Amino acid sequence: MITIKEASSKKNLTEFVKFPFEIYKNSKYWVPPIIKQELETFNKDKNPIFKDADARFFLAYKSGKIVGRIAAIINWLEVDKQNIKKMRFGWFDFIDDLEVSKALLETIETIGRENKLEYTEGPVGFSNLDKVGVMTEGFDHLSTMITWYNHPYYVNHYEAHGFKVEKGYAENKFPFANVKPEFFKKAQELIKRRYKLTALKFTKTEEVMPYADRMFDLFNESYSSLSSFVEITDIQKAYFKKKFISFVNPEYIKFVVDEDDKLVGFAVVMPRFASALQKANGKLFPFGFTHILKAKKHSKDVIFYLIGIHPDYQNKGVHAVIFNEYYETFKEKGIETCYRTPELEDNHAIKQIWKHFDPKVYARRKTFRKDL
Repeated sequence: MITIKEASSKKNLTEFVKFPFEIYKNSKYWVPPIIKQELETFNKDKNPIFKDADARFFLAYKSGKIVGRIAAIINWLEVDKQNIKKMRFGWFDFIDDLEVSKALLETIETIGRENKLEYTEGPVGFSNLDKVGVMTEGFDHLSTMITWYNHPYYVNHYEAHGFKVEKGYAENKFPFANVKPEFFKKAQELIKRRYKLTALKFTKTEEVMPYADRMFDLFNESYSSLSSFVEITDIQKAYFKKKFISFVNPEYIKFVVDEDDKLVGFAVVMPRFASALQKANGKLFPFGFTHILKAKKHSKDVIFYLIGIHPDYQNKGVHAVIFNEYYETFKEKGIETCYRTPELEDNHAIKQIWKHFDPKVYARRKTFRKDL
């Protein structure tokens, strides 16, 4: 018999966060989160997303042992402002037992109906800066800190419980050796002159901060046309600045401004922390922090986390200016492989931006939907 209990105490939430450590303990490819950071993500007093969203966390038990988990999420900005009556769910992990996944999903469906929502979709997080999708290909590749890894059997469970594919995502990578500067070197000089643009370089995190709010504003503006987009609010900006900017090497943040110092393009790249996080095994202390700092300084692999161009400047070659800046930085640091975060398969504009680098899809993931 499966029992579902809400994880509302700190002890239960810690068990919620730690559950995947058990079912992936023998995996070479799963990348554990930092336990303390995950708990802060779920802390209603620390994460400002809870001003615009509700979340409940559930654990499944069988014979007194935890065998699954799921987060039920309602983003009220999405429901009320965008009129998208969606019941979100994420952080969905379970043993290979259909009764376990069924009980967890039925809990989500019940909450969705109670709130008069029309369908449920997952796995997704609170917003567009969270992890997304269940992996359907690429199980033999090391995961990243910004994606969920899962066992191949997960997909069978979605299908068995009547869920249909809602969105598809692809993850790409390419060797830095594929980057040929002749594709953007001359073009970016012409573009800077034509539109009176300047590329900004940073060497200290504090130099980035005055531009960070504008970056999130531009993120909202440039991504608003994508399906599933939910804007980042002002209070969330402060939270994400604190949470993310310190993790990123300042030289990996590139901004392009016009003659009035208005931000027209940006990109954020992160070192690939996967191996360091495996060594840390969920804990910053005593040695986890050392592994992460070492990766931040010496990783030869990077992840393109965000890239955004102002709508007025899209299709005008601004990304060539950004790529030129990264080319110089990566060449200096001896970068070997460039990875990209999951991108919607129907985002054709992003495919055009990267086409000259001959990227290869190494993993795919999907979100699944069910009408309520």
